[in-house]
Amino acid sequence: MSFGDEHDGQTRTRLPETGTSARPPARGGRSLFAVVGVVILLVAAIALANRGDGTPESGTRGAGPDAQAGSAAPTSPTGVRPVTGKNGTIPSGFAHDEQGAQSAAANYAVALGSVDMFRRGTREVIVRAIHDPAVADGLVKSLDDSYSAGFLANVGLGPDGAAPAGLTFVSRTVPVGTTVKEAAGDTATVEVWCTGLVGLAGEGSTKPVTSTWFTITEKLKWVGGDWKVVSSAQSEGPTPVNGDNRASMADDIARAVEGYGGFTYAR
Repeated sequence: MSFGDEHDGQTRTRLPETGTSARPPARGGRSLFAVVGVVILLVAAIALANRGDGTPESGTRGAGPDAQAGSAAPTSPTGVRPVTGKNGTIPSGFAHDEQGAQSAAANYAVALGSVDMFRRGTREVIVRAIHDPAVADGLVKSLDDSYSAGFLANVGLGPDGAAPAGLTFVSRTVPVGTTVKEAAGDTATVEVWCTGLVGLAGEGSTKPVTSTWFTITEKLKWVGGDWKVVSSAQSEGPTPVNGDNRASMADDIARAVEGYGGFTYAR
């Protein structure tokens, strides 16, 4: 690798935001939107819309002190100073190394899976903030076409992306872990394993909030002093066996989503 400063042996730390978080995105399941070299899977959202009523490569390395290539990275916090910059509400100013690429990929996955992606104005802000300018214009247009009034209606939203009165639209992505698949100089490919929530919360919802598991693969490029997305793809899983937890009432989910903020993810 020819990155700048490497931080071998460091681990990921998650830092709580001061306000409510930018909420997440595209989920794991069945459908694919291919746009100007950027592939975005809105699977769970599409699954929701279609629902009725009701051995790592040689470039991969572990992040722990005793980690071998491909081993799970420990998640205990380290003393490494995390990214402190912001591009709007999205973290920015990541380190020019593998850890920085992983942090960027995790935070970008959160942004791409957020409720704001379902509204035209905020969607464009997100796309331009995290993508290579060379692909941003085409991607904005393609996504505007994909998030059509018909698609939004199938998800249960109005043409402006607003939820019906009395209901809360939920779309959150929570990164579970990251790994670098390839890295060389100013480019990196990072996989982000995620779990997510998507659906309408509230009394009388016919599209209740469900959980999903998926992996997002982001191809990143060092552009203008930061990592930017050149393309991304999403696949289903790895998915654990469901637990025995009793499903909460719709209003409880709505209150939780509105009351619990998100994190900045830093490697």
